[in-house]
Amino acid sequence: MTDVSGTTASWLRQWIASHGGIAGTVHTRRGEDMVLAAAVNLPAPVAEAVRVVPKGKGMAGLAFERDAPVSTCNLQTDTTGDVRPGARAVDANAAVAIPVHDAAGDVRGVVGIAYRGERAMDDRELALLTHRAEAAPSA
Repeated sequence: MTDVSGTTASWLRQWIASHGGIAGTVHTRRGEDMVLAAAVNLPAPVAEAVRVVPKGKGMAGLAFERDAPVSTCNLQTDTTGDVRPGARAVDANAAVAIPVHDAAGDVRGVVGIAYRGERAMDDRELALLTHRAEAAPSA
């Protein structure tokens, strides 16, 4: 179930705004899957499509599998195979999915953010986003 008014959604809204994004998600690990815990500005069909994301599928599943951020300059035109076709329904361009960790260093969830406009994220920006994403509740 998507936490639309709780702590996780509140944190997500603030995190997106502080980084200039327009949409985002928080997924929580459940075994080998990521389960949607909160979503902001995600169309209902996209939220349903990413409600449960298997390890290795889509940006969140790949971030989980690789234990590294997965990004795209443009969701609409990405041809890497990292972006699932349903993601194009989000009215955004650049996006990144960031794994977050528990105290033992294991992936506990994935936080995603999307931006209006095409852009490449350099290592410094990804490091900042990653550092701040680690504070996500429920992820």
